[in-house]
Amino acid sequence: MRRLADALAAMRGGATAPMARGVLLAGVVAATAAFLSESYGAPVMLFALLIGMSLHQLADQPACAEGVVFASQSLLRWGVALMGLRLGLDDVAQLGWAPALATGALTLATLGAGVALSYLFGRRLSFGLLSGGAVAVCGASAALAIASVLPPRKDREADTLLVITGVTLLSTVAMVAYPMLFRALGFGPTETAFLIGATIHDVAQVAGAGHSVSPEVGVLATFVKMLRVALLPLVLVIAALAVRSGGGASMRPPWFLLVFAALAALANTGLVPGWVVAQGAALSQGCLLAAIAALGLRTNLARILEVDARYVAMLVILTLVLLGLALGFAAATEF
Repeated sequence: MRRLADALAAMRGGATAPMARGVLLAGVVAATAAFLSESYGAPVMLFALLIGMSLHQLADQPACAEGVVFASQSLLRWGVALMGLRLGLDDVAQLGWAPALATGALTLATLGAGVALSYLFGRRLSFGLLSGGAVAVCGASAALAIASVLPPRKDREADTLLVITGVTLLSTVAMVAYPMLFRALGFGPTETAFLIGATIHDVAQVAGAGHSVSPEVGVLATFVKMLRVALLPLVLVIAALAVRSGGGASMRPPWFLLVFAALAALANTGLVPGWVVAQGAALSQGCLLAAIAALGLRTNLARILEVDARYVAMLVILTLVLLGLALGFAAATEF
């Protein structure tokens, strides 16, 4: 919040601080994406991502980098937290308990698959926990958290960077491809929301993919994703115990998950005026759009191509395992 205040103060004073420049750049990309989406009817999140990627070199400059990072991380978290105002109990009831329980099972199964594939690819247990946990829970954030509870090794930083780069790339591809895939397979809005939330790695791409279908699907998909994020402390404990590490990461749930749940509970009491919910929804959408734009700005395609193809293949297999399990559950279950 202090950084946001500094950025706003700089903009009011006419300064061109790095924080303000980066945030403004993400905002301009987001506004451009919104205009093009309204003009041509294409998904606004996709426009924001593609325009951002085309301007990566500009965002990589020191004058903008800090603000772009802030937009891709802090604005994303606030956007997700504010989505709690739009989550109704009717939506959760429509989803049902079975998909919620299946989400946990899918997460643990993917973590186990990561360990098995790690040995198959000639790597250690630690790399399996790192890659499996990143795919199973919440992408880059999970990778960083899991890396902090693993024993220190000289190649740990390189492995973490590899996993973060791989899951970010795969998550970006999934954000574009999965909504079209689920539509082609004939899944309805509720099934699509479950599948998006249960299979895409990063929170930002889940929100982007869900909102590319409809705002309602976006909210429900984010709820399913929050169920996966809530399992991060459990995954950290499993990883720490598996490698007998003392653990350096916090085992507490992320703050934006707690705010999301609190706002959802408050909104469903009926005490929150409709205009507050509407303004919160608009602010949430704006934060998410700016975050997706900033994510595109931070995406360096040349650097992604340098990743070791063998371990990218492992992450692809893990992604397909999670997708296949989720599709099988959705096809066999009546929502």
